[in-house]
Amino acid sequence: MASNGVQRRGLLTDGGILSIVGGISQIICSGLIIVDFVVSYVHNWRLIYALFLPGLPDAWARDVLWGSGFIPASMNYVPIRWAIIGVYLGVWGIVAVVGGVSAIRRKSVGLSLAGAICALPAVFVGILAVIFVALGKREFGAERKENGI
Repeated sequence: MASNGVQRRGLLTDGGILSIVGGISQIICSGLIIVDFVVSYVHNWRLIYALFLPGLPDAWARDVLWGSGFIPASMNYVPIRWAIIGVYLGVWGIVAVVGGVSAIRRKSVGLSLAGAICALPAVFVGILAVIFVALGKREFGAERKENGI
């Protein structure tokens, strides 16, 4: 059975799209982790309540932000290591998005593969992105050969 190359282009494009989706999900998770860290370490709770839930009494705002019930002293903050993980996750997400765009445009093999690898924290999507970009690796040079460049 002869292959006409259409499937290969689909794999590379799919790998780029999966890399972008994984990167965007990592950026969103990174932002949530960092915001949670900042909110948990701010000592002026009234300012936080006024910014996020204006107009609510303090007791209600605390109940909405932290949930009902007693919050143990050891559980009402997020450790600094989670903020550091959030920053790294955000950087990897940005590289994954840039690599996904590179894969769709068929510009750079290395950047596309690096972007797919950086999408690995989004487990299932990242694994598929690496597989699809690796299988479509030959397509980066194929377009140049077809055009005579």
